[in-house]
Amino acid sequence: MKNKELFEAAKKVMPGGVNSPVRSFGSVDTPPIFAKKALGAKVWDLEDKVYIDFIGGFGPHILGHANPVVLEGVAGVLSEGISFGLSTGIEVEMAQTINRLMPSMEMVRMVNSGTEATMSAIRLARGYTKREKILKFEGCYHGHSDGLLIKSGSGGLSFNIPTSAGVLDALVEHTLVGQINDIEGLEALWARHGHELAGVIVEPVAANMGIVPLDQAFLKRLRELTMSTKTVLIFDEVITGFRLGLGGAQGYFDIQPDLTCLGKIIGGGMPVGAYGGRADIMAHISPLGDVYQAGTLSGNRVAMAMGLNTINYLEKHPEIYRQLEEKAVYLETAMMDNLKAAGIQGQVNRVGSLLSLFFTKEPVTDYHSVMKSDTEVFGRYFAGMLEAGVLLAPSTFEAMFLSMAHEDEVLKTFIDIQKEVLKSL
Repeated sequence: MKNKELFEAAKKVMPGGVNSPVRSFGSVDTPPIFAKKALGAKVWDLEDKVYIDFIGGFGPHILGHANPVVLEGVAGVLSEGISFGLSTGIEVEMAQTINRLMPSMEMVRMVNSGTEATMSAIRLARGYTKREKILKFEGCYHGHSDGLLIKSGSGGLSFNIPTSAGVLDALVEHTLVGQINDIEGLEALWARHGHELAGVIVEPVAANMGIVPLDQAFLKRLRELTMSTKTVLIFDEVITGFRLGLGGAQGYFDIQPDLTCLGKIIGGGMPVGAYGGRADIMAHISPLGDVYQAGTLSGNRVAMAMGLNTINYLEKHPEIYRQLEEKAVYLETAMMDNLKAAGIQGQVNRVGSLLSLFFTKEPVTDYHSVMKSDTEVFGRYFAGMLEAGVLLAPSTFEAMFLSMAHEDEVLKTFIDIQKEVLKSL
């Protein structure tokens, strides 16, 4: 079956033909493809066309698709049973590993998705502080739970949806929205609402409106303000956790939050999430405290095995982060050179092995500069790259994810293709 045929069939039984909006390719006005298999840095579609892949499952495949290291021993785990409704030793091993590498996470609770992690962390912050208000930042996406789906990024930006139908006004009322990298605005907001805030949730590297680095000075001031009012600071490291380094973004920036949300890499590509932090805060979670949260499949053995395989390998080979940085610097430089050669105005933002290309003449430093990007040009760029065999995230508001499988020759091929596609624009 061809991609188009399967999409038509899917639309009859699935909303929009997809299980996640960005997969519809709607924001780039291009028919979607369906994946058949993936290996290393490549993906095959239903028609056996091969693509150089820069989606990488939106983050977990830091070693590449179907890496033998990640899959080692998984068949044995499956043969012994998947889900028991009981605790298993591998859950404890994962929590100990996370605690060792991210010391701010003194206690950890495993869940099944990034959305579940952020939702639970927000509930915990409210339960711990006995306050109601939460602060998030415009363009940052923390999953699709009601209280956080306000001025969000990712698919919400792609489809120009600042919030969502079905989100109650009462929830919106208790969610304040700030601007990243605006220290003056942050201090003004704190003067008005600081003592009302249960928690602040932030992506320490905004990765769902494209990659937008947060100034270290902004993060430091945020940490100071939250401490001054005993407000819980929550780092959403679903994407950055174990991506920017073994210590995540908090290690990268040397700023410790009170709670951290993880996902992606800690499951090796399986559905997974986790939240954790200070022991005195985590002690408020049931069965120790009165903040209830549960999950039948939390700590799934297959996800734990694949995640531990990945993290343990990264810990044994810390040079991987230096090598990924070198690959990313090469791409960043070459992409800017290609833009100049084609006479096209654009910006390449990068933090570690995460990159984004924005078609705009101004530096991209916050939500408002992101929204000046030319999405029509990006759509034509995306279609040209796809036709030439390069698979990018189908939105200017998503990241490019590098992996160790993106070897030098693969990157050179990408740059050569991009140079020609940009010229054709």
